[in-house]
Amino acid sequence: MPSPHSRPSLSRRGFLVAGAGAGAALGLATAPARAAGGHRPFGRYGTPARRLDDRTLYVDPHGRGDFTSVQAAVTAASGGGRTLVLAPGTYRETVTLDVTRTDATWIGASEDARDVVIVYDNAAGTAKPGGGTYGTTGSATTTVQADGFTARWITFANDWLRADHPDITATQAVAIKVQGDRSAFLHCRFLGHQDTLYADTTALAAFARQYFAHCYVEGDVDFVFGRATAVYDHCHFRTLNRTDLTAPPYGFVFAPSTALADPRGYLVTRGRISSEAPDACYKLARPWVPGSDSTARPMLTVRDTWLGPGIDAVAPYTDMSAAHPWQDQRFAEYRNTGPGAVVTVPENRPQLTDAQAGSATREAYLGDWTPWKGC
Repeated sequence: MPSPHSRPSLSRRGFLVAGAGAGAALGLATAPARAAGGHRPFGRYGTPARRLDDRTLYVDPHGRGDFTSVQAAVTAASGGGRTLVLAPGTYRETVTLDVTRTDATWIGASEDARDVVIVYDNAAGTAKPGGGTYGTTGSATTTVQADGFTARWITFANDWLRADHPDITATQAVAIKVQGDRSAFLHCRFLGHQDTLYADTTALAAFARQYFAHCYVEGDVDFVFGRATAVYDHCHFRTLNRTDLTAPPYGFVFAPSTALADPRGYLVTRGRISSEAPDACYKLARPWVPGSDSTARPMLTVRDTWLGPGIDAVAPYTDMSAAHPWQDQRFAEYRNTGPGAVVTVPENRPQLTDAQAGSATREAYLGDWTPWKGC
């Protein structure tokens, strides 16, 4: 019988994602079975023998590429401007793209993010082999530090489960931490529970622009968080059910930690927020003012987005710390729809004017960088 904290959404979407504790895959073996036959695992992106160009490396867990692991390919792809083409399959590993590997591109060869899954299961409280614990940052399955990164049709996941580790109280388990400027994710998926998608920067004084288009993100606590200038364009966010809690809130979709000097934080536009949990069990956001930046002034604008009944429409925002009330931060909405967007207490839902909304666009947030062209 599956744990009450297991992730049914992983299995029914056909991902080969297995927790180390479980020792068996959740879901259907769709991707490897498809790749194991006569079908070319890299499709229109060629093969190792017939490359797109000499800066392209092919990764296939079944041995038909240049490498069987993503990290091995990243390590070999020194310098900038390298492309990795990932064949369908599950890559159970942690991956780090350091600051020297700029302008990298990772492509899921099947052009379906459900087929290519990079996953691991560390949490903040997981013990490290050399002593201590990983912490939130160290828990990330994938870490992208380099500027100019692009990913298409890939799933980034952390399948660590609270129920499997009742002794661990630091339950943050990051699927991906993105720190580089000009980082774009197109048609990707991000799966986890707490702290799924960490959209951040390399330093307090660094401004990092990030763009997520037509992506899917799921989780429960603060599962989209960090201090980047990040645009979420046509993205679907889904809050998970929790049987370990008896009363709301079950969690919070966004927890930005925008630096005071940064004029733009998170922008959610033309998106959708759905839920597996009962109605009104989730808050839309709470501000994160980390100890490393006590002057942070979190910023979030949600506009032209459908908010499902899982969002508490009466009080969609709450504090993470009494010292930094959400009312003092830069939270606003504009022309949202759906049952979770109904304005019943106006002071609880700051709204942009039409004039203000004119500067809350992807063009204004990202400036001369236009990653949506051709996506």
